[in-house]
Amino acid sequence: MSSGLDLSDIKRRMNGAMDNLKSEFKGLRTGRASVNLLDPVMVDAYGAQMPITQVGTVSTPEARMITVNVWDKGLVASVEKAIRNSGIGLNPIVDGDTLRLPIPELNEERRKELTKLAKNYSEHAKIAVRNVRRDGMETVKNSEKNGDISQDDQKILEADIQKLTDEVVKSIDEITVVKEEEIMQV
Repeated sequence: MSSGLDLSDIKRRMNGAMDNLKSEFKGLRTGRASVNLLDPVMVDAYGAQMPITQVGTVSTPEARMITVNVWDKGLVASVEKAIRNSGIGLNPIVDGDTLRLPIPELNEERRKELTKLAKNYSEHAKIAVRNVRRDGMETVKNSEKNGDISQDDQKILEADIQKLTDEVVKSIDEITVVKEEEIMQV
């Protein structure tokens, strides 16, 4: 059976979509401080856009506070501006070369918005998994058409791909439910 199809590669690509979803979920605010909240923040520094972690140390000294110790005092204003303009809803308090970011309580409306955003992220991950599935199925069909594998092998491989897809989609649904519950907790 030489189909040109590598099931482990398909599994790796599907799991990559799930890993990406998990990292997107880390950036969703749940009312608790997390250094991952600042992952999407890009700072205009030295003529280039840089992740905030490359211009300062991000930490969570308290459950509802994030601090950013900026290494270059000249970048404090750029870091503050980047955080304010990032759309994550945090207002930095400048204290010398340190920015303090108090995490406000989430109101019900904001929690519902974040839940919708989590579902949106989840749907994008499912689409990515389905695209990997489609690519795998096309490879199997082409292999059968070219005479590389039999129709029986084609059916077996298609069933394996579908089983893998179902497992990954189920995992995506499970971690989405957990994240939604985490967001909605008061």
